[in-house]
Amino acid sequence: MLAVLLATLLLCGSVPALAADANDGKGKTVQAQVVLTVAESKRLIAKAVAQMPIVRDALNNGMIIVAKGTTNTYVAEELLGETIAHGAYVYGRTYPTKGGKILEPAESVAEVVLIKGELQRNLPLAEAVQQLKPGDVVIKGANALDYQNRTAGVLIGSSSGGTSGKIMPYVVGSKVHLVIPVGLEKQVCGNVVDIANMMREPVESLNDIPSMFLLTGHIMTEIEAVESLAGVAVFQAAAGGIGGAEGAVRLVCRGTKKQVENALKLVEQIQGEPPFIR
Repeated sequence: MLAVLLATLLLCGSVPALAADANDGKGKTVQAQVVLTVAESKRLIAKAVAQMPIVRDALNNGMIIVAKGTTNTYVAEELLGETIAHGAYVYGRTYPTKGGKILEPAESVAEVVLIKGELQRNLPLAEAVQQLKPGDVVIKGANALDYQNRTAGVLIGSSSGGTSGKIMPYVVGSKVHLVIPVGLEKQVCGNVVDIANMMREPVESLNDIPSMFLLTGHIMTEIEAVESLAGVAVFQAAAGGIGGAEGAVRLVCRGTKKQVENALKLVEQIQGEPPFIR
């Protein structure tokens, strides 16, 4: 019955990346669950992005541009090995409609641009994108994730297309790797292409509704992060929680006992990451 259930889930796309070879022949398959808060997910994803082969190659031989965003704040920290004040590396932000916390004022810092691993402090984004070459890497977060179709969406409040409008022509035209760090908390119900088309319709709006820019590329969620860093098969089992676990994801990791133990150790290292707004 378990085999039939898993086969059905795989066909439906409900268990992404559940590898058929979770049992590598060195022992029976075991499993363990992990729960990640939103902040823990951001840190985990950032660590995985920093270790991607295409990112490591660009660090040694090319250019990396890290667009601004909350998850990309963590990515920039992992690449630079230094702390960035939260709020200094974001543009748009989503707050509760009523109540909640807001970011403390922080002096804005420029987008991180690395050439062969060296931070380019005097190379603004507008000039950096013009220097992109095939094999370089642009890292851009997202606001919506259609996991099954491997497509992400970015909310756009500017008529010029915001950051996406500035960088995407060069990403496409120069055959650059686009890495999209995005947590599973941002999964949407439905096809994000359909959603983007509806958001662009010129319908009278009773409040401010942004448009949406669609992105495709190397999507990095918590699933890919744990799989790449620990060598296990991973699927999402549930989401949500209370007491700080609102928006959390519950993942199941499968592999040999040693692989799953490594996954648990990996997660333990980032568990306790404080919320983005402390």
